[in-house]
Amino acid sequence: MTKVALDKTAALASSPPGRLKTQPVPLKNGAAFDIAAYCRRMEQYLGDQEGPARLFWQALSFAVTAHQDQRRKSGEVYISHPLQVAQILVEELDVRDPEILAAAVLHDTIEDVPEITTATIGELFGADVEATVEACTKIASFSGDRQNFYKMVHRKLFSGAAARLEVMLIKIADRLHNLRTLESMPKHKRQKIAEETLDIYAPLAKVMGLYAIKRELYNLALTYKFPRQSQKVNAHIAKLATSEVMLEVKKTLDELCRQAWVSADIRIRPKGLWAYFDPTHKILHKSIVHPLEFEITTDSIQNCYRTLGLIDQQYPPIPRTIRDFIANPKSTGYQSLHVRCNIKGQHILFKIRTPEMQNSSRAGLLRGWTSRGKGDAAVLTREVREMFDLMGSDDSSSYRDMIAVSGTKEIYTYTPKGALIVLPKGSIVLDFAFKIHTDIGKRCVNALIGQQKVGPEHLLRDGDQVSIMTRTEPVRFEPGIQQLCQTPKARAELAKLFRDRRLALALEVGRSIIHQELKRYGVPLEILDSGGMQDILTYFQADSREELFQAVGEGRLRLRELVFELIQGLYADRPTLQPPTGSLNRIFLATLDPASIKFSRCCNPVPTERGIYALLSERGLSIHRKECQTMANLKVQREDVVDVRWNLKATRLFKPQTLLILAAPSRNRVLMMLSVAPEEMQITDIELLSRQSTARTSAWQVHFTIENLHGLKHLLQHLAKTGLTYEFVLEH
Repeated sequence: MTKVALDKTAALASSPPGRLKTQPVPLKNGAAFDIAAYCRRMEQYLGDQEGPARLFWQALSFAVTAHQDQRRKSGEVYISHPLQVAQILVEELDVRDPEILAAAVLHDTIEDVPEITTATIGELFGADVEATVEACTKIASFSGDRQNFYKMVHRKLFSGAAARLEVMLIKIADRLHNLRTLESMPKHKRQKIAEETLDIYAPLAKVMGLYAIKRELYNLALTYKFPRQSQKVNAHIAKLATSEVMLEVKKTLDELCRQAWVSADIRIRPKGLWAYFDPTHKILHKSIVHPLEFEITTDSIQNCYRTLGLIDQQYPPIPRTIRDFIANPKSTGYQSLHVRCNIKGQHILFKIRTPEMQNSSRAGLLRGWTSRGKGDAAVLTREVREMFDLMGSDDSSSYRDMIAVSGTKEIYTYTPKGALIVLPKGSIVLDFAFKIHTDIGKRCVNALIGQQKVGPEHLLRDGDQVSIMTRTEPVRFEPGIQQLCQTPKARAELAKLFRDRRLALALEVGRSIIHQELKRYGVPLEILDSGGMQDILTYFQADSREELFQAVGEGRLRLRELVFELIQGLYADRPTLQPPTGSLNRIFLATLDPASIKFSRCCNPVPTERGIYALLSERGLSIHRKECQTMANLKVQREDVVDVRWNLKATRLFKPQTLLILAAPSRNRVLMMLSVAPEEMQITDIELLSRQSTARTSAWQVHFTIENLHGLKHLLQHLAKTGLTYEFVLEH
């Protein structure tokens, strides 16, 4: 720790938070941030500095000293920002955990105070606070374009939130306070922050059930994103609550509740800007179909149902619009009764709940949360953690897509025994299977919906009763099914399965080419088992030989570099052969697994041919023809490429294949060619695509199945002898 940091630490130790700066701090605009008043306010929720929240007060003292010479763009003292982030957590999200609140007031210290390091936080406030603050800290340096930098920043945040959900809680409160004070920022900064909020933070607040926070994030961000249009929409919203129809409905309901001796607080609530935003097309609509809702708060669950009855008697509900989220809470823990009614041509939503339901809905998944994972919602947070884990991984194709999918409406499905399974709209059978249990999802082959047998990719509808059919061994799902899944758990588990398959192939490839390369140098393979191998693993930061082989097989570790270290470190001062110059290492495969093998569309290689090369990458093997121009343009080294051969009889073809005949002189010629095709070809369909009268030729499409690559090779040899012009692209 530097001398400055030590001086600050010493000052903190002798300055209790309540006495640190009891006078208001003057600002450029004449306003002041009164730290003493802030401390008194927080004491009402947390107790004084000698109580259970002592760690928070110590962190507050440290943060005040660390940021004492800093100011925000608005002219405020900088410390006002982290302190008000903690205040949002306490007052608006009911967070009381001292470690979370300590991390909140310290979340900017590492980033904005050069003297403070992660180790400093850990020494003073413990490992949990250190880990949370580090996860909240932006990446300091990055070499590359700005777009990739933002992806790295977001992925770091998601990875931190997967381990500690309070990280996202702090960042959402941080973003909310930034938006509340965004006016002082330049226009381009306001736009950027607003766009990021609309893409990332506001949807995630919804996913976590922080509905009040979600609405405010959307409303503020849209105000800055669409400054002129938002003013017009807000003016329209302001008029809705005072319409004669709505005031008459409120008066009627007040009287009905009074007559029934039901105590109820009835409020007209026009939907805010958030409801007018179309996230798919990034536009703000001028009007929406359901602009109003009534929020009714009553004193008991029994009176919630009585109030629903009163509404139904006065205003008949729209069929199938009554939703009982009290008996069947949402996955976020949200509880309420919902019913829609058509009143004088307007669709009105009524929400009925108790004060406890109203308060708990503010905190969503995080009610009762602590940094040690205790609290009422600990079980409910598992899927959100899994979602963050996937979004923080490079296996996720688009974390923005994942966020958008997670914020969709819900459907209600049931097991054969009647257990409720709540899923996002658009979910498939495989989502249902993984929701029940991870092992059931991995072994799901089909499902029964009523009496109908459907596949794992079948789209579920609201009210479906689903019986999952499994097999003993795990299913080798196709990568495309991951994009059909709507639940974070299903996507995360599939990503793990595909990653394991890629790593298994990378291990096989890496081991093979390392062995071949050592033989080319005349180095015995026994050195890989020698005691000095541990030094090689340490040098390349690998935990095992298998991990080292995988790194080579994925192209993350250059083969030339590894072989050089092996020779210099484990075979020094002994003669070796000359370094190879042109010949490639060769691998033999018996799989076409699309999770780990990609056939390039630039040259359409077919695995039955010779002269097939593979580029090593973390996404698996990228297969090209030897003469492919893309390969030539990449200017790869021989160590980055391997020659690939397949065991033709052992490599199965599971997918139906398509043959395109481009210019057949007649129908009879096509049928004759197919009639004498190898018996391995099982034709399922023949389709005429077009006729060209000038050339007197026609184009045909033939669908067929074939057992393995050996049969495919025979078929392609047969086609080559016919003289017909055709195209074939392997489906694998």
